[in-house]
Amino acid sequence: MKQMFRSLVLQLCALCLLGAAPLVQAQEGETRTDSLFGEPSHKLVYQLNQADPDYMDHILFSAGAMLRKFGDDIRIVITLIGPGVHLAAKNPGRPVPEELRQRAESLAMYDVEFHVCGNTLKSLEWTMDDMESYATYVEVGAADLMLLQEQGYSYISW
Repeated sequence: MKQMFRSLVLQLCALCLLGAAPLVQAQEGETRTDSLFGEPSHKLVYQLNQADPDYMDHILFSAGAMLRKFGDDIRIVITLIGPGVHLAAKNPGRPVPEELRQRAESLAMYDVEFHVCGNTLKSLEWTMDDMESYATYVEVGAADLMLLQEQGYSYISW
């Protein structure tokens, strides 16, 4: 088993060195495109605009359920607007349970993208330095939602 894992890792490293899986730099409102596997069949954007722990839990649970159902055939973005930005803050200004913060970070490891509204950051006098490393800056959260929908993302709001 250990030998099989080592062989797989070496093969993946060789592919990366050959440039077989380049990532395209994303523009605002766009997500990464993996040229090796192409676009997924499903694209989904959630609006998360409240700091209520139950509300955040529902959205994070739903995103996880969609990942379990569709695996690599879905791309998910969670756009954090207003009080929702506290979920991805290093030091939230509102109470956010550690379990939810860990779940968000875990989802990010599975390529769920967390877009943070720049207007909200500005109103809080925060910068991206105040946000977790997995978060991505977008100038206007509402514009992010619109642009993603124009790219075929299904919009989910609670």
